[in-house]
Amino acid sequence: MKVNEIFYSLQGEGYWTGTPSIFVRFSGCNLKCDFCDTHHQDGEEMSEEEIVEAISQYPGVHVIFTGGEPTLQLTHSLVERVHAIGKRVHIETNGTLRLSDDLVQAIDWITVSPKHAPVLIQRIDELKVVFRGAGQPMYAYDTLTASHPDCHFLQPCDVSNPSENARIVNETIEYIKQHPHWRLSLQTHKLTGIR
Repeated sequence: MKVNEIFYSLQGEGYWTGTPSIFVRFSGCNLKCDFCDTHHQDGEEMSEEEIVEAISQYPGVHVIFTGGEPTLQLTHSLVERVHAIGKRVHIETNGTLRLSDDLVQAIDWITVSPKHAPVLIQRIDELKVVFRGAGQPMYAYDTLTASHPDCHFLQPCDVSNPSENARIVNETIEYIKQHPHWRLSLQTHKLTGIR
C-alpha cells in the first residue's frame, strides 16, 4: 500500500470535530478536483503490518483513513487488523467507488464528501459537501442521505484568499439558514493551526 503520511492530531471537520484521531493518508485519487487542498501523491510502500504498527504508537482510538481516495487501497484485512488493536476505523471518501459488502460492514464510520461524480458507495454515515458559494448547484445532494440525521454538513471551500473565503463562509451560513437540514462544518485544524 502506498501511504503518504501517518500522523496524530484532532479531527478538524464534521461530526467528530475535536476528537483525537490517527490519520492514515493514502497516496493517489481517482478524481482531480481543482480545489483539493491535500498533497497526497507522494508516499512510501508500507505493508499492512507496518501500517498497524505505526497506528499502535498513538493513544487515540479513532483511525481515519483518508487520501487522496482511501477506497482505492483499503482492504478488509487491514480494517480487521486495526480493530484487533482496539481502534475504530473511519474513512473519508469521495464515495465514487463501490466496495465489497463485508468491507462496508466492517468500517465503523463512513464520511462521504462527494465531488463531481456519482456516489456509488453503499453506506453514508456522514455527508460533508464542500461549498463554493451561492451559485453551486445542490440538487445532486438531495438524494443522498446520511444514516445519522444530524450528519449533513456544508463546509466552506478554502480557496486560500481571505476575502473570497469570507464571502464563501457568509454564503454557506446563509444557505444553511435557508436549508436547515444542513449543518456548518469549519476546518478547525486550519483555524487552530494544527495538522
